Amino acid sequence: MNREQMSRLAHADHPIAAPLDDDAVQRLLDRAVPRADARVLDLGCGGGEWLLRALGAHPRLRAEGVDLSARALAHARERANTLGVEERLLLHQTDAAEFSAPHLFDLVICVGATHAFGGLLATLDAARKHLAPGGRVLVGDGFWEREPGPEAVEMLGDLADLPTTVEQVVNDGWTPVHGHISTRHELDAYEWAWTGSLSAWALDHPGDPGSAEALEAAAAHRDGWLRGYRDAFGFVTLVLRQTPTNG
Repeated sequence: MNREQMSRLAHADHPIAAPLDDDAVQRLLDRAVPRADARVLDLGCGGGEWLLRALGAHPRLRAEGVDLSARALAHARERANTLGVEERLLLHQTDAAEFSAPHLFDLVICVGATHAFGGLLATLDAARKHLAPGGRVLVGDGFWEREPGPEAVEMLGDLADLPTTVEQVVNDGWTPVHGHISTRHELDAYEWAWTGSLSAWALDHPGDPGSAEALEAAAAHRDGWLRGYRDAFGFVTLVLRQTPTNG
C-alpha cells in the first residue's frame, strides 16, 4: 500500500488533514476570505476540503487547488459536483512548489502541507509569489508546546516553540491578523481519527493485500503519537497579511 492510499484511508473520517475541528475551520475561513468574490488558491489541497467549504459559503468565490495526487483531486472533483460548485473550482495536478498561474489570488491557503515546500518560511515565500496586493495567507504548521524528546524530534522534525514560530513569521514580513491554536481535544481527535479510520478499514477488509500493512502502520503511528510527541506537539493556524515596508 503506497503512502497516498494510506493517507486517503486515514483521513476518511477527518477530511481536514490537520488537527482542526469544523468550528475552527469555519472561523478561520470567515477571517481569511477577504470578500465574497475572492479568488482563492490552496497549495497542497489534497481532497480540496478547505476550498469546498469556502465555495459553499461564498457563491461568487472562485477557487483553485494544487496537488500531486490524482486520486485526491478526483475526490475533490466528485465532491464539487455533488455540492454544485464544480464550475467555480479549478484543480491542477502538479508540484505545489512549481505551480504558476496567470493571475494572483486574494487568499492563499497551505494548512498542514508546509513539508511540500521544506518548511513554514519557505511556504510563505511560495505564497507571497501568488498573493494579490492586500491579500491574505492562511497557513498551519506544527510547533513544540513543550520540550520534545529525541524520538519526537526524529518523527516530526526541528520545530520551534510557539513564540519563536510567530516571531519568525513576523520577521519574514507578515502580520498575524487572526490565529487558532489547536486544543488538546482537536489534537487528540485528529490522531484517533487517523489511526482509527485506517485500522477500521483494515479490519473491514481482511482479505485485502494491504490490510496487514495498514494495521501495522496504524499501530506504529498510534504508538509514536502516544509515546513520542503527544505531550509536546502543538499546531497553530495563522491568518497573515503582508507588513507594509517603510519607503
